[in-house]
Amino acid sequence: MERLLLAWFEEHGRDLPWRRTRDPYAILVSEVMLQQTQVERVVPRYLAWLERWPSVESLAAASAAEVIREWQGLGYNRRALSLHRSAHRVAAEGWPEDLTQLPGVGPYTATAIRCFAFDENVLPVDVNIERVLRRTGGSFSAASAQALMDLGATICIARIPRCDSCPLAEVCPSRGIRDEPARRQGPFEGSFRQRRATALRQIAAASLPLDELDGEVVRSLVRDGLVEVAGELVRLPGEISRAFG
Repeated sequence: MERLLLAWFEEHGRDLPWRRTRDPYAILVSEVMLQQTQVERVVPRYLAWLERWPSVESLAAASAAEVIREWQGLGYNRRALSLHRSAHRVAAEGWPEDLTQLPGVGPYTATAIRCFAFDENVLPVDVNIERVLRRTGGSFSAASAQALMDLGATICIARIPRCDSCPLAEVCPSRGIRDEPARRQGPFEGSFRQRRATALRQIAAASLPLDELDGEVVRSLVRDGLVEVAGELVRLPGEISRAFG
């Protein structure tokens, strides 16, 4: 089964920029950006990020305000701060043996870095890989990690699997079976998430008077470390140069 998958991947695998490196920092950036964000949106932002901060040391030297501002549009902005804090930790102490000690790095991301950067024979199981493993009942090594991701993202999709195009169809016991629809997140439009995103975008452009902003949103952003209140102004952390007015 693995041989069939790898042969398919050789011809149909996606050409993604983070697949051309073994740099653990670049892999970390890609994995954090890919959390809850589509690949197509991540690619240009990943390239721009590494052009601006090509090493963990350069990111560690940046301010939190610069990092938050660069992250705008990717969503779930706490990821930016976690990435920045991880850069500080690695620049000062090196890569820890247990990667989950880094801020915002859970078991999956740690395994992905071990697999793709450090070439360890561990299989990072994301939602796409989990689906392929469950449906096929197959056993795959770390060499198939990228192939499994692509198969799950493009062929073995949840609702309407494209079994006619699947290289494993002839040996798959679940051929033609669809998954039950997952519970969807509520709409972004009009949500508290949208209010937070709008306020943060405004504050990233210029520090704003506290009384002109949604107090509930500001308190939420302060709790997450994404903004700070300095007197009557709300600004990005450590920001001093972009005052309102």
